[in-house]
Amino acid sequence: MNHSAVAATTAVATPLGIPSKKLGMWLFVVSDALTFATLLICYTYLRMGSAQWPAPFEFSPSIVFSSVMTLVLLTSSLTMVAAVHATEPARIIRWLAATMLCGALFVGLHLTEWRHLIRDMHITPWSNPWNEPLFGAVFFGITGLHMLHVTAGVIYLGIVALGFSSRRFNRDDVEVAGLYWHFVDLVWMFVFPLVYLMSVKP
Repeated sequence: MNHSAVAATTAVATPLGIPSKKLGMWLFVVSDALTFATLLICYTYLRMGSAQWPAPFEFSPSIVFSSVMTLVLLTSSLTMVAAVHATEPARIIRWLAATMLCGALFVGLHLTEWRHLIRDMHITPWSNPWNEPLFGAVFFGITGLHMLHVTAGVIYLGIVALGFSSRRFNRDDVEVAGLYWHFVDLVWMFVFPLVYLMSVKP
């Protein structure tokens, strides 16, 4: 059996006809999506069930900051698409670097907004001016978990970029990394309206 026949046999033998790395990432994305869905459903239930649920987010700076963060993540999705579809290795690495930069900027903006909430508005995971302890717990829990995913994604893309530049990784690895990054961006598209826009200060 020649090399091409062996390659064809290997391709057919992969689970469900999908490369193992991509299948593994899809399984992770589905399981993680269930986690975020559960958290957001619980948050919505708590918010709708409490007549005293706080609405602390003023247009400036909280809504402005969160809107800019949304724009940054949408931009990172575009740069990730460009990395997946680029044909030259140098361009792939540049687009991955641009995606990492957007992710790092998102985390920086998010930490700045957290600092404003904690220092200026006295909102922490354990207390707040409205004596609604669950608000801080679910807000910092959901946004913190998402920020952790973005941070992990930036590190992941850095590893993929280094591996791709040294030819240890290939275009399939870039595509798999793109699946994770788009998932993280998609989660924010639910967090932003449910957590921020639904709690705008009157």
